[in-house]
Amino acid sequence: MKPLLTLIAAVARNGIIGRNNTLPWRLPEDLKHFKALTTGHPIVMGRKTWESLGQPLPGRHNIVITRDAAYHAAGATVVNSLEGALHLANDAEELFVIGGAEIYRLALPLADRLQLTELDADFAGDTHFPDVDRITWRETIRERHRSASSFDYAFVTYERRTQST
Repeated sequence: MKPLLTLIAAVARNGIIGRNNTLPWRLPEDLKHFKALTTGHPIVMGRKTWESLGQPLPGRHNIVITRDAAYHAAGATVVNSLEGALHLANDAEELFVIGGAEIYRLALPLADRLQLTELDADFAGDTHFPDVDRITWRETIRERHRSASSFDYAFVTYERRTQST
């Protein structure tokens, strides 16, 4: 049985997810939410995201996608395609794609679920989350919160709509 493929990201109102390989905001509540959802599950990321982390995330099988066949990532498994990552995690219940933008773009057509932290603020950045088609995706959960930084945010779950016959 193939794992549930979930994309997880924090996304600003203007679609920004990053700036210079970092998050352009500080939101500890989102980091706790991310850890709670992903711990115990394999996580897939691109090379730039891996390098921005600086070390493997504990309690998770870290899988790095890169085109560089000679690339080594201490504490992670390196593959050269999303298909390779999916094959590696074939026995998992759920697999989380954690970024960056290119990996999200590749994985979105295959994803079953989106776990988004939607920030009710605009941020300057150079990396965007792909557009989410509301015809394809159905919002199933929305938990609203206010950050210590005074902007509102919500933990939102989207499920892929099934094709009706």
